[in-house]
Amino acid sequence: MRKVTAHLFSSADGVVESPNLFQFDRFGPEEGEAMGKALAPVTDVILGRKIYDEWAGYFSGNDEDFGAFINPVAKHVASHTLKDPLDWNNATVIGEDLLDFVRELKQGDGGVISVNSISVVRQLLEAGLLDELTLTVHPVFAGQGRKLFDGLAEPFRLELVDSQITSVGNAMLTYRKHA
Repeated sequence: MRKVTAHLFSSADGVVESPNLFQFDRFGPEEGEAMGKALAPVTDVILGRKIYDEWAGYFSGNDEDFGAFINPVAKHVASHTLKDPLDWNNATVIGEDLLDFVRELKQGDGGVISVNSISVVRQLLEAGLLDELTLTVHPVFAGQGRKLFDGLAEPFRLELVDSQITSVGNAMLTYRKHA
């Protein structure tokens, strides 16, 4: 069975939206190495509509840095408003129920499935379909913005499976849902 993972950047007060507003001075060599290691086995990415819109406009046709990774991989977009065909190479709309789609994708062939959407990560966590969540927590209070755990239907426990404090002071924490 394929593994479903997510890696989000978080402020100390739990904000995961627009990390570019608070991580600009706190991305060191360990963070880069961790991102490279996490992305290497990824063959499929699940995006929400908002992140699809942002990334397609920026990375489509840009093969430098992250663009070299994201452009060729299969991109599955969770959206009720977008319709196929999408403009971005290898991008399709998830036409069925998101949870059923992820269950089916996990059973198929391929590498790791990476999730890059706050709402999709939250839904997969609640459904028990996210195998691993890594939060890179930056030592800053963002004050406002969407938090990953806002609006959860009910509490659940996570199990810490790996941790590292980086040279720039971030805590990289990897969790899985506690059985």
